[in-house]
Amino acid sequence: MKKPVIGITPSHNTDNDDISARPTYLRAIEAAGGLSILLPLEVSGEDLKQLSKLCDGFLFSGGPDIHPFLLKEETHTQCGNVSMARDTMELSLLKLAVDARKPVLGICRGAQIINVGLGGDIYQDIPSQTETVFPIAHKQPYSCCLPSHHVDVRRDTLLYTIAEGKTEIAVNSSHHQAVRRIAPCLMASGHAPDGIIEALEMPDYPYLLALQWHPEYMWQTDTVSANIFKSFVDACQG
Repeated sequence: MKKPVIGITPSHNTDNDDISARPTYLRAIEAAGGLSILLPLEVSGEDLKQLSKLCDGFLFSGGPDIHPFLLKEETHTQCGNVSMARDTMELSLLKLAVDARKPVLGICRGAQIINVGLGGDIYQDIPSQTETVFPIAHKQPYSCCLPSHHVDVRRDTLLYTIAEGKTEIAVNSSHHQAVRRIAPCLMASGHAPDGIIEALEMPDYPYLLALQWHPEYMWQTDTVSANIFKSFVDACQG
């Protein structure tokens, strides 16, 4: 059987202009039955359109912060490094993917850029822009191979199906930005105990799942994490 091709958006090291992808993404996609290709950042609109046609689905990967100007905001003191080249390419790719109704999986920053690209916004910094009685470690102090907090799963959603009917799952966490206002075409399907949005979906779309955590670090030991990649690759198979 021909394997589906998954286009992965790259990390961008702005110090030396290198692009890369964590092998954890590639291993998770391979284990689920897909083939991965790393997409370029420096690409014309026409070339990106041609490349997008070669892919059966797209994984918007994790990484650094989104430029605050995309939120129509000034730069918060806790905002981290950004890559305008990456922001620009990913927003263009998202439009191509959605227009073609191809499967999309967003992870961490990927979830945030999907929400912003579709009309939502994000917190530039969770600790300073939200209030909570018990501050959950959204940037956990230990290995991302271990879970650090729980997510409440909304019933009758794609995530609920992937989680095999569980209404609470354990996830890892490594972020200081997060979805604030949800894009009009999306819905939240998972929340952390402190109310932070952890999962987004697009109803009436073939497959769009945006997750704030990192299942690529846990798929070998966690069934839900493995199911995430399997469901995505299966959707890309068509």
